[in-house]
Amino acid sequence: MTAHGRMTHGKAARTWLATTLAFSVAFSVACGGGAAAGSPTPTGPTPPPGPTPPPADVPTAPFVVGREYTDANGWVQYTAGDAPVVLIAPHGGLLTPASLPDRSCSGCVTANDTNTQALARAIADTFTARTGRRPHLVVNLLHRRKFDANRDLPEASGGNTTQLRATWEWLHAAVDTAKADVVRRAGRGLVLDLHGHAHTIARLELGYLLTATQLRLSDAELAASGAFGATSIARLVGDARGAPGGAELLRGPTSLGGLLQARGVPSVPSPAAPAPLVGEDYFNGGFNTQRHGSRLGGPLDAIQIESHFTGIRDTNESRGRFAARLTDALLELLATRYGWQP
Repeated sequence: MTAHGRMTHGKAARTWLATTLAFSVAFSVACGGGAAAGSPTPTGPTPPPGPTPPPADVPTAPFVVGREYTDANGWVQYTAGDAPVVLIAPHGGLLTPASLPDRSCSGCVTANDTNTQALARAIADTFTARTGRRPHLVVNLLHRRKFDANRDLPEASGGNTTQLRATWEWLHAAVDTAKADVVRRAGRGLVLDLHGHAHTIARLELGYLLTATQLRLSDAELAASGAFGATSIARLVGDARGAPGGAELLRGPTSLGGLLQARGVPSVPSPAAPAPLVGEDYFNGGFNTQRHGSRLGGPLDAIQIESHFTGIRDTNESRGRFAARLTDALLELLATRYGWQP
């Protein structure tokens, strides 16, 4: 049993993940979290596209759908799925092992996104109950003051790369494994990176790697700038079924924000709020959204979901209600834009 009280299937996980790690180790981005309103996209070395699927002679399905696997330390958990959705919960871990020093790097954020692990599990369970198909789920079980699972390795570990390199590599290898399974089963799919914010406006902030300043451009100006191809849903923009254009996918009625807004969940961008106003806080996507989305040619699209607390994350009832609404929106999005139905 792991420190989290769940069964570890270490040998099977390591057999597959060791191969995936060979690709993951080479993928390193000097990137921080999402940008605030009006700030530039985080800069640093341009990362290559995500890892390619493993060679054909490596087993591609040693995992049992619904079974939980953890790394050797029990600090990262992967629940295998069979739906074209990958959920990541990077900032909801609760473990604070004394063997790990607290992160103290300059600019390190150490506060958790409260209840986001529970929210991710509620979404996975609700989607499964509704469809009979389970999303892949990758959860960082460590508290953020020990490990930040939405940063490149140096900042993620607070400089403690010796102890946490394997953890960081295992987490991203798990996401890569999930993505490869989605491609094998469905060809296309979506990664959702789940976070929580404490901004003044109680609404979801959906991050596509466009800044608030960019989102305040008109649809025509965004198209002319080439911004749609630089989003974390670039693949969807390029091959979406029946979409009139990139703006529809970002903030139209059939965008994720539009679908959630129609179900009573205020969101930006969406038809009701196409962009944050000047001075309004907004997170536009961070390391995971860039690394695991399609901006750089990856096989899956990605969206960062920053949720407010009250009515979304605060109680079991709130989490269950939001999970149901998100599942409903995802099913419409997957059917309309990805050609997938359970």
